[in-house]
Amino acid sequence: MAQRPRRLALLAVLTLVLPLAVTGQALADPDNNSPAKLTKAVTLDGVLRHLDAFQSIADTHGDRAAGRPGYQASVNYVVSQLSAAGYSPSVQEFDFPYVEDNSRLDRVAPVPRTFQRDNEFTRNGFTPTFEGDVTGVIQPVDVIVPPAPVPNTSSSGCEAADFAGFAPGRVAMLQRGTCGFSVKALNAQAAGAAAVILFNEGQPGRTGLTTPIGDTPGLAIPVVFATYAAAEELILLTPGATVRVKVDFTEETRKAWNVFAESRDGNANNVVMAGAHLDSVQDGPGINDNGSGTAALLETAIHMKKVKTNAKVRFAWWGAEEEGLLGSEHYIATLPQADQDKIALYLNFDMVGSPNHFFGIYDGDDSSGTAPVPIPPGSAQIEDVFEKFYADRGLPSEDTDFSGRSDYGPFIAVNIPAGGLFTGAEDVKTAEQAARYGGTAGIAFDPCYHQPCDTRSNLNLTALDVNADAIATAVITFAFDTSTVNGVRAPGKSHGRAPQGSAS
Repeated sequence: MAQRPRRLALLAVLTLVLPLAVTGQALADPDNNSPAKLTKAVTLDGVLRHLDAFQSIADTHGDRAAGRPGYQASVNYVVSQLSAAGYSPSVQEFDFPYVEDNSRLDRVAPVPRTFQRDNEFTRNGFTPTFEGDVTGVIQPVDVIVPPAPVPNTSSSGCEAADFAGFAPGRVAMLQRGTCGFSVKALNAQAAGAAAVILFNEGQPGRTGLTTPIGDTPGLAIPVVFATYAAAEELILLTPGATVRVKVDFTEETRKAWNVFAESRDGNANNVVMAGAHLDSVQDGPGINDNGSGTAALLETAIHMKKVKTNAKVRFAWWGAEEEGLLGSEHYIATLPQADQDKIALYLNFDMVGSPNHFFGIYDGDDSSGTAPVPIPPGSAQIEDVFEKFYADRGLPSEDTDFSGRSDYGPFIAVNIPAGGLFTGAEDVKTAEQAARYGGTAGIAFDPCYHQPCDTRSNLNLTALDVNADAIATAVITFAFDTSTVNGVRAPGKSHGRAPQGSAS
């Protein structure tokens, strides 16, 4: 890539795999040169056609996760659709650390229940770790449940004396606090534990998941880490429960791909990028996360093929986002600074059809003050375009944080203005939001987030339809005029970031 400063160093798609056979090939429209025309062309039926294809891929392969056959098939589908529309799509290959995790935490009796991996528990990251599969009765060890009001009061498992009366062969439940996780796990093993469930302490800020790390020489039992809520359920609601603790995973290097398509026309020194991640989590079809953003962006690209834009428009479908934004990070890390400087702005679309949705717009002016990094100048003007779209349709909308959890992250980290849409994941809808958007208060925006039930039926079609139009509107708006973001008003004029607030 560094040898070709004006172009991406990409592989021809035919070197990847044969195109996936599709029905109803995409056809680009010639005159979608305004938001009104483009939003008329980008239909819900068109978006759903792509989502049906992704569901079929997941049904065939089990999921669409990076490093697995379903992801490769998803890449082929996007490439075939872009090719049918008249683009010359390209793929960018990269290696990534593939982890296949089959670890489990189940309550076997009473009331069987499977805890959700990566939401309610996770395996350990000890050095070395130990793979094993144990079923046994739980025994809490010196825990404080409910937790004390002051943090770091638990010393559960830090001393050998904590295990006085521990029955060998049981599953030790150990609470976070005072000493390292590796110390707790090795002390439990020395006391005869067959497995260990470490769990968070329970005070605010210490309730969710973390990955236990540390040196554990001689570790020979499986160890997992659970949320405080999951542990409290086991300890208080089903004391003496029988549980299964399984640590089973594979780690190796595999390949993934980003997919790109560019407009034929437009100023190559003033690039508007729009992206969505193409991969799902393992063992799930990923239809809302993120088939929804992928499909809406793909349909927008198809119907913009023959539009003569002022800016160069670059569409991107990212690989391995679910592994840590790896595709977009690779793209930015390998893109020369001169080419980064040509990117006027980046638009990100990740989960735009959540079943219990809200209409979230990334908070470009950081009015909430919660962004983990400074938001680049120009991002507020991107937010303005989306706010105007919803207001013009008489629809409510609200800020959503740049939390760093999606592919805008690598762009804002190098000071490229960014924006986009989000309809909610695992967080819970409030009563106020239910009154504004409909839906159900007190449950997640997407109850199937990162789960096998994120299928074609896990969508709010009204939200998806509206947001497909919002995506099309924003892309074509900036394709013709980026001046509010970076001051570039016509093809060929100099490119540069506008100071915050200098454009209106």
